[in-house]
Amino acid sequence: MFNSLRRSGARSGDLVAVLGLGGLGHLGVQFAVKMGFRTAVIARGQEKATLAFELGAHHYIDSTATDVAGALRQLGGARVVQATAANADAISATVEGLSPYGELLTLAVLTDSLTVSPMQLITASKSVKGHPGGTAMDVEDTLRFAALHGIRPMVEEVRLEDAAKAYQRMLDNMARFRMVLTTGR
Repeated sequence: MFNSLRRSGARSGDLVAVLGLGGLGHLGVQFAVKMGFRTAVIARGQEKATLAFELGAHHYIDSTATDVAGALRQLGGARVVQATAANADAISATVEGLSPYGELLTLAVLTDSLTVSPMQLITASKSVKGHPGGTAMDVEDTLRFAALHGIRPMVEEVRLEDAAKAYQRMLDNMARFRMVLTTGR
């Protein structure tokens, strides 16, 4: 999340939207805020708004209740959308909410195709990019920045002997952000 933002064309004060408030998204919000971006969270349901604001977001867009692209345009257009939600339709719906020269950064791993027409990109010089995790040095930079700014992942701790239950919670999409196995202390 950090690496994709620092390599984007966004500058301090620009609107950055984080699509999805899960394992990647909750970190993306924290990074975007600490990097000086006006930050909007796009997620499903009003119940996620509280967490978005607790993480520092300036705006919350409930994708089940509003037109996402229209809401982004009302905020002036997103210079960057970091797409962490594993839903091709939700990702595609953000393109019209990008500002001129805006970037859609696809960070979620999915096999479905996005629906984006050349006209959506050409008329305002928008782009769609994928972004890998980065090199070992990128990871070090990310950890240094996180430590400096107090950015912490939210995890669900489970004892090692309950690893099978934790794994099943993850498969059932019930894990709260990330599952961390702990040993008896």
